[in-house]
Amino acid sequence: MNRHHSPLARAVYQELLGSFGEGQVAALRGSPALEERSGRRYWYDSYRVGDRVRKRYIGEDTPDLAKRMALHREDARRKKEGAAHRARLVRLLRAEGFLPIDGGTGAVLNMLAKTGLFRTGGTIVGTCAFRLYEGELGLPLGSLSAAGTDDADMVRFERLSLALDDRVDASLPESFRDLEFAPVPGPDGVTVWKCRQTRSGAVIDFLTPSIRGGEGIRDLPALGTSARSLDFLDYLIADPVKAAVAYRSGVLVQVPRPERYAIHKLVVADRRQGGPDAAKARKDRAQAAFLIAALARDRPEALRLAYEAAIGNGVRWRDRIAASLKRMPQTFSVLEAL
Repeated sequence: MNRHHSPLARAVYQELLGSFGEGQVAALRGSPALEERSGRRYWYDSYRVGDRVRKRYIGEDTPDLAKRMALHREDARRKKEGAAHRARLVRLLRAEGFLPIDGGTGAVLNMLAKTGLFRTGGTIVGTCAFRLYEGELGLPLGSLSAAGTDDADMVRFERLSLALDDRVDASLPESFRDLEFAPVPGPDGVTVWKCRQTRSGAVIDFLTPSIRGGEGIRDLPALGTSARSLDFLDYLIADPVKAAVAYRSGVLVQVPRPERYAIHKLVVADRRQGGPDAAKARKDRAQAAFLIAALARDRPEALRLAYEAAIGNGVRWRDRIAASLKRMPQTFSVLEAL
């Protein structure tokens, strides 16, 4: 079992996580700017995307709007001070050995956070979520056994999976266009549930829980996209937790509870047996084994409840979990001893 991060690192992470508030999501993406045209004055939201500055129209200048913009500037000043403090905390975490995140992934997560997606139910799943348990559990994840991959892969954006519902504050399609993400048609050449960043090749999959059984593609009109509807996903994303991404001044996101992630990986691993998915199944089992061992030591009651909830979901769940645990005798012993 890996050693824990230092007490300092764990304290710094909790301070970073606690420093975020509801005010982190605002109606304006940048700074309000007043421009005059033909003798009349107009407010614009001026914000930067990469090396470009974008402007979004707010409205014609009025005393009421000017007052609102003044309040926004004061709020922005306080947020800037908070961001500087969080940036110091992020630097401390990196110095204490927290796994780095690449700029592409950090920029995308930051953009998604600003849309309100995580605040209103969006949840990161998959390996990206696993890597963020470093702060939640206070455990380094840089070893091969923990990540199930090599060190180079640990810091390279390959794929991000997002579990969504139909609630979000801002327009995801517009935000994705700003970062040069384009829809990727599925095998039929028409249906879209993923997008790719043209300059980096980064891919984002949109997922949603299956309704009334049966998997397929489900439209999410409020988000301007579709998503792959998956069985077992509702268990994974029930009652998620907040996580702080150690990127720039920090990003507040949402991930599944680690105990549910671990048990869910046992289910997913069995679904991936054979063919090209065999390597993914091995990684699923490695992540599950790592988390189950850590949680059995530090949070045994939470792990036991998550395991019992999954087993109680019916024969399909029990069979898939049992099939994975046949390949993992040590992990099976850990769960049986709870």
